[in-house]
Amino acid sequence: MTTIETYGLDLQLAVQAAEGIARTAGALIRQAFRRPRHVEDKGVNDLVTETDRASEALASELLRHTFPTCNVAGEEGVRFSAPAQGAPLTWWIDPLDGTYNFVHGVPRFSVSLGCLDPTGSVLVGVVYDPMFDECFRAVRGGGATCNGAPIRVSSATRLRDALVASGFPASLKSSDNNTAEWAAFVPRCQGVCRMGSAALDLCYVASGRFDVYWEYGLAPWDMSAGVLIVQEAGGQVTDYEGQPFDVHKGGGLLATNRLLHDEAVSVLASARQSEKSS
Repeated sequence: MTTIETYGLDLQLAVQAAEGIARTAGALIRQAFRRPRHVEDKGVNDLVTETDRASEALASELLRHTFPTCNVAGEEGVRFSAPAQGAPLTWWIDPLDGTYNFVHGVPRFSVSLGCLDPTGSVLVGVVYDPMFDECFRAVRGGGATCNGAPIRVSSATRLRDALVASGFPASLKSSDNNTAEWAAFVPRCQGVCRMGSAALDLCYVASGRFDVYWEYGLAPWDMSAGVLIVQEAGGQVTDYEGQPFDVHKGGGLLATNRLLHDEAVSVLASARQSEKSS
């Protein structure tokens, strides 16, 4: 195995450690899945459980001890700043991506860990599905795998033959709420899915299960790991206009098998133009 080192961090060793951490947090979630849950509202239509917080506390503590020179940040508020002389890298944690599913007893959620450099380039990505025991991971320049086996995006060349996926914002917004985009894709493709976990949606594009995925308003913890996994599996990730996607800035994210990218950009443009005109 070729060693890939960035900012003094051996990325191959880092991804192995991150997989172990994601699996440990995933085991905690799996054990909690069939127990009674205490659910709170973080905001409008935005849920959190004690399992989200416990998973983040566990993963963040393990990351801090394993990578003491890196920053750590999580969806539920964990923030750890490394010493000034440390590597300027940040691990973003989504401790339970798919909380709605978890709350309702639907076994589709994940733990997501992404390591970013100061420019927003994702260096390491790990997404673990604890209920199906699938661990997707990637290192920049090192390819993508699922449970150790290489994965690649699909070879679909027409949207008409594609299975696509998306999600909706938690807040009840009057604009950028994805209804126009969803309606535009439905008649143009073979099927449209909403799984409820952005990280898993991206990994499904990477593994050829989905051909296209788009969503607006994701945070770095939602998608940083998945973005790298798609790219390393041969896919393409841009904003809705087909321009380079900035993980730190967010906005509209489009991930495809590359072959369908231009067609997907066209559908999104048409939908958003129609929305503005209405």
